[in-house]
Amino acid sequence: MFDTISQYPIFGAEINCPHCRQTIPALTLTDSYLCPRHGAFEADPKTEDLVHLQSGRHWRRWEEEWYRQHTHADGIRFEIHEALDRLYTQGFRATRVIIAERYQALIKSYFQRSSPWQGNHEEKSPRLYGLPVEFSPTAEANPCWSVINFDLEKEPGVPVNYRYFRLSE
Repeated sequence: MFDTISQYPIFGAEINCPHCRQTIPALTLTDSYLCPRHGAFEADPKTEDLVHLQSGRHWRRWEEEWYRQHTHADGIRFEIHEALDRLYTQGFRATRVIIAERYQALIKSYFQRSSPWQGNHEEKSPRLYGLPVEFSPTAEANPCWSVINFDLEKEPGVPVNYRYFRLSE
């Protein structure tokens, strides 16, 4: 009897492309998946990373979602900025950013600090894009943080071009 499961990479016969989320097939008897738009991805069975062969970008999966694993601060900053834009267009605003603890050394030089002329020389909470930043628990304490890059706390906001004024009665 021939075992069909062993013909496919570790993530199975098909996955969603991390870039376009289109379903893409595995190439049998390889550790690769092929997206018609984005090219080949290779699955590493040891690390459980998915590597985009053309760019070298690494992805990991948590609860059926792919998360890019950043090696440079600009990558995670750009991803946070995009998420803030999406949140804003949905009518929400973020109140805090929680970044995976594994990125602390990578991103801390990009935090906004108060300037001497603003009066507060020692700011207790670092800020990014004007929002307070906290770091996640360690991956040992909560395994999702070994894959997930950040989380945004949000609250309902005012629609983009809408302003309201309270009229005196």
